[in-house]
Amino acid sequence: MEQQHVDVLVIGAGISGVSAACHVLRALPGASLVVLERRARVGGTWDLFRYPGVRSDSDMHTFGFGFRPWHDARILADGAQIRQYVEDTAAQDGVLERIRFRRRAISADFSHATGRWTVEVEDESTGERESYSAGYVIGSTGYYDYDIPYRPQFPGEADYQGTLVHPQQWPEDLDHTGRRVVVIGSGATAITLLPAMADDAAHVTMLQRSPTYVLGLPEIDPLTRVLQLLRAPARLTHRIARARNIALQRGSYAFCRKYPRLARRILLGLVRARAGKDVDMRHFSPAYKPWDQRLCVVPGGDLFKVLKSKKASIATGHIDTFTSDGIRLTSGEELKADIVVTATGLTVRLLGGMALTVDGEPVDVKDRVLYKAVLLEGVPNMSLVIGYTNASWTLKADLAADYTARLIAHMRRHGHDVATPVASDGDRSAASVMGEALTSGYITRADEVMPRQGTRAPWRLWNNYYRDRAMLRDAPVEDGPLHFATAGARTSARTPATDTSAPSAPSAPGVVDTAADAQEAPRVA
Repeated sequence: MEQQHVDVLVIGAGISGVSAACHVLRALPGASLVVLERRARVGGTWDLFRYPGVRSDSDMHTFGFGFRPWHDARILADGAQIRQYVEDTAAQDGVLERIRFRRRAISADFSHATGRWTVEVEDESTGERESYSAGYVIGSTGYYDYDIPYRPQFPGEADYQGTLVHPQQWPEDLDHTGRRVVVIGSGATAITLLPAMADDAAHVTMLQRSPTYVLGLPEIDPLTRVLQLLRAPARLTHRIARARNIALQRGSYAFCRKYPRLARRILLGLVRARAGKDVDMRHFSPAYKPWDQRLCVVPGGDLFKVLKSKKASIATGHIDTFTSDGIRLTSGEELKADIVVTATGLTVRLLGGMALTVDGEPVDVKDRVLYKAVLLEGVPNMSLVIGYTNASWTLKADLAADYTARLIAHMRRHGHDVATPVASDGDRSAASVMGEALTSGYITRADEVMPRQGTRAPWRLWNNYYRDRAMLRDAPVEDGPLHFATAGARTSARTPATDTSAPSAPSAPGVVDTAADAQEAPRVA
């Protein structure tokens, strides 16, 4: 099997992967780069999810790329628009022709002797194996399993005679017209499905075990609309709206965490004002504090509109059992349903399940800490892109991509083959990097998969855009915990050491630019 070499190998062609590839190519225009994508199209999450009404739950000025403005005045965008935006960005920056679709990364091993990664890949369209070597690998697969969603088993499921579906596996031919629908869940997906299905369905009920904080937003951003009417330059409009929204996101999150009781009163008061005097507030009154879990955004008040129209309703309670034609709650209430949608969440999985080794030794990601929230302790020449859980994912993905491009450029200038973050035992805690952020179900399930939280900088994950920007974009690349070496040298992954090897001359760009041969056939997520 012939091995193909590239300077940079990106795994995943969703928002994170396209951002990473664009940043690297802009910083290193001569670098050879290939993107492995398991799916047949660009888009990642936004190609996978096809349920009715699928949309972003973050504003598009911050969810879009910082280097490619989002010009629409609508605050949120639907899944198809986001996927097209990501693909258009990839095409514009020369990334699209470098993507190898239908490729699943099976394993990756770093060799200190060569200073390179060897990545074994399966072409899922043919079943054939391929091998890549790369100077640097960027893991941009997100943190959930594309194949298997989180799906608890409910009592009596076998007796149910209707249609049971998970949003992650939505059938293209599912017709809900005139049918009774129950959506199990209270997160962003359930709150999106309710108004999206209500107009055509006989009735839609959102069945939640416990409520979620809901925040109504206008459909159109008034500031963007005013600037457009004043004929302000599009890029300036984007920069102003983006800066404002970053400040609002950070400010509202900090306010909720510092003043939870006041924030709760404000959020519930806004719901009462939008939903009307007949609203039963027990359906909107969580037991937890604001931002213990992610807020659910309602654009244009669509959720409240369908509740007022009686086309949809909310039931709060625990499932006793499925019946032949619906669900019975422990309260005795029965919900009739022709279709049950289990919007129960995601299964957490890093690197698309790719096995990771260094010099043949397995790496257990959950035992490692992240350096500057991007590099995995003891793992050379690899970035792991994990977006924000308390703000727009892309804000962090862009920062991680920019830092990675700076790091690779720095290595080239100084003749370094290997860059390894080295931590001490005192740098890691028992909590995962996501454990301190939120208490959502998928966050707590992530504890067995995700890296550990650090105890201090630069190992501590802050989930704060302004702090991360200063650390990743503005601070120097070289510092104590990040050790540089030439091929053949090895630094301990656990014990701080000083690299005394002399730098070699900068290596030339990749031997073979295989990206030029990228086929227009199908991704690794």
